[in-house]
Amino acid sequence: MGIAWPAFLPPILVSPFIGSLIGVLAMRLPEGRPVGMARSECNGCGRTLGVADLVPVLSYLALRGRCRTCRAPIGRAHLLAEFAAIAIACVPALAEPQADPLRIWSVCALGWAALLLSWIDWQAMILPDVITLPLLVLGLLLCWFGDPDALGDHALASLLGYGLLRAVALAYRSLRGRDGMGAGDAKLLAAGGAWLGLQALPLMLFGGAVATLLLALVTGRTRGGDAVPFGPGLALAMWAVFLFN
Repeated sequence: MGIAWPAFLPPILVSPFIGSLIGVLAMRLPEGRPVGMARSECNGCGRTLGVADLVPVLSYLALRGRCRTCRAPIGRAHLLAEFAAIAIACVPALAEPQADPLRIWSVCALGWAALLLSWIDWQAMILPDVITLPLLVLGLLLCWFGDPDALGDHALASLLGYGLLRAVALAYRSLRGRDGMGAGDAKLLAAGGAWLGLQALPLMLFGGAVATLLLALVTGRTRGGDAVPFGPGLALAMWAVFLFN
């Protein structure tokens, strides 16, 4: 007889590599740099990195956080992304170890997407369409496979979520004469509606607002009139609501 591996194990095994990819995307997407065919290289000496340099977590530890050629420090952001992706993959194993594989992979996928979007928005104040729009489509597809009767509800939630935040953004611009919320936030809430449906919209908005306020206070982002991105708080709220839905 073959070994019956628990359904939560495969996401945990691939999560370090997902975290490494998240680190690459978070650095390159805001700058418009190529992602698919571009080779990784050292920021110090420009040497193209080999396989031995790119093993998640292990390469960083083996090299003691420095390039093997020029000994320039390697940013810790990639290592933190890898650990964060592993932590996200461990959540279903702890919270619902008996869940079916589709549910486990869905929780992980949304968590990884939330991590990527939060990182990009916190750094660059953008939520790339190349992430939010496929996330929206994936949410509708999962609803179609898992609960086809709820597809209309989720599609309507997506439209309402987008329309609501776009209306808020336009009203703010009309009153203040400047932008206060980007279209990316509306697209992210639309994706949340696709994943969670109408009833979850108020909870996502409330949770996103509370999380954004807490993040701003903890990091001191509110000092000096700094703009505070809504994406990280909203993404975190989406994942939390989906996890406990």
